[in-house]
Amino acid sequence: MADIFDEVEEDLRAERMKRLMARYGGLLAGLMLLAVACVGGWQGWRWWQARQSAQTAEVYMAANKSAAEPGADGRAAADRFAALAAEAPPGYRSLARLRAAALRAEAGDRAGALALWEEVARDGSIDPLYRDLGTVMWGLHSLDAGDPAAIEGRLAPLAEGPWRASVQEIRALAAMKRGATEEAKQLLTSLTTAPATPQGVRDRAGKLLAEIGG
Repeated sequence: MADIFDEVEEDLRAERMKRLMARYGGLLAGLMLLAVACVGGWQGWRWWQARQSAQTAEVYMAANKSAAEPGADGRAAADRFAALAAEAPPGYRSLARLRAAALRAEAGDRAGALALWEEVARDGSIDPLYRDLGTVMWGLHSLDAGDPAAIEGRLAPLAEGPWRASVQEIRALAAMKRGATEEAKQLLTSLTTAPATPQGVRDRAGKLLAEIGG
């Protein structure tokens, strides 16, 4: 008897499945096709992104090589990087803007360079590492004509971050500009003795110490 009931129940399940498939089969098939299309679209998007990044890398390296050639026009090179930044993926966009700013500074366009660094520093859509570097570079190149106390205040949140050695170096320069020689000596001495200080920063700190009698 149990076998008969099992067969009947199985027949009923099969009949219900037929009715469900007749009613919703088209919808289920559509959903399956949509899922396949989404996966294919995602893979295509990733392929397109990889292709765009590779093309941008080639353009970036070519622009970098051109800018490094003897007698290169710094302003033209900066414009080239700025144009690249307008169309590049996020990572290269940040690098191109930072490179354009550096080239403008080298070409004597301090205001243009500061504007670009400020733009990078305040762009909440990019990696904080690039954003903080924009702030550091803005601070360094603002020392000549800017308020040293205001610059120190702007850089204070970065004192313990990945750019801390550069921030401390700028703080020492700002202290010197304020006439706080002893404070500058302490900051520079710390840079020369800290194991984590990059060699370039350590060398500059040692030279500055020698100049101010540290």
